[in-house]
Amino acid sequence: MKKILVLHTGGTIAMSENENGAISPGSKNPLNEFNNLFSDQIKLIVENPFNLPSPHVTPKEMLLLQKRISQAATEGFFGAVITHGTDTLEETAYFLDLTITSDIPVVITGAMRSANEIGSDGLHNFQTAVQTAASDEAVGKGVLVVMNDEIHTARYVTKTHTTNVATFRTPTFGPIGLIFKHNVRFFEQLLRHTALPIDHVVNHVFLIKAYAGMDNELLDFVAQESTRGVVIEALGAGNLPPYILPSLKKILDLNIPVVLVSRCFNGVAQDVYDYEGGGIQLKKIGVTFCHGLNGQKARIKLLVGLSAGLTGTALKHFVSDAVS
Repeated sequence: MKKILVLHTGGTIAMSENENGAISPGSKNPLNEFNNLFSDQIKLIVENPFNLPSPHVTPKEMLLLQKRISQAATEGFFGAVITHGTDTLEETAYFLDLTITSDIPVVITGAMRSANEIGSDGLHNFQTAVQTAASDEAVGKGVLVVMNDEIHTARYVTKTHTTNVATFRTPTFGPIGLIFKHNVRFFEQLLRHTALPIDHVVNHVFLIKAYAGMDNELLDFVAQESTRGVVIEALGAGNLPPYILPSLKKILDLNIPVVLVSRCFNGVAQDVYDYEGGGIQLKKIGVTFCHGLNGQKARIKLLVGLSAGLTGTALKHFVSDAVS
């Protein structure tokens, strides 16, 4: 019988709607009443490390989950399932994907509707997450996100709708697998998966979004010694308003890594345009282009790289490589 570690961390999947229609955590997690339909094949060991709405989750909680799952890999567990709020689910998933070195299946799921709402999706998503974590095919696939009968990679999945149960999508590539009634099927896999084990997380890694008419104010604020890194969601293929270049150079002169992604939903940031503030100029002055990740994922990747002690060329390579 396969043994699966279940870590409940809070979020809508663990909440209920009150008589006024407000959704909030209750004294009991409804998932703890889950009737394991696979009890003759799968043994669930359930733990509740914390109970937080996902906007309250920080890299410190993510690191706690990473340490517990890494320990579970040495305790005979076949896989692990994490239930999590959806607002920051993709960030926790990617953090774990970058820091768990074991090949055991790790699956994160959540819900868009609370336990007592009509059409609640929590129990179904939890059930399919357990199925996926117990699948032999899930071994070595990295951290997976299972929602709405689809299997996505932690690296590329993102929340695309505020309330729709089909909110989690993988732009450009789509899901790598599907869950049928009693079957888990994978159709694709990532080219490569590497992880950096870390034992602490650094602070002061910032994410800034570029916009038309942007001035120096935000970048001047982060141009200080305490800043460890900056990710900028740039315009289009990877361009910035020219007015911010002096402040950007101040940050780079302080040896603070600056990572660029596109604010576009699809595509990658690259050095294409050769004008003031264009990608070619930005690359020349030392900005690192991160290929294929959104802003929040790029920030997690930069944070993990810095926490692992990477600097200089090694950090640039780690952050820019979209398939690691």
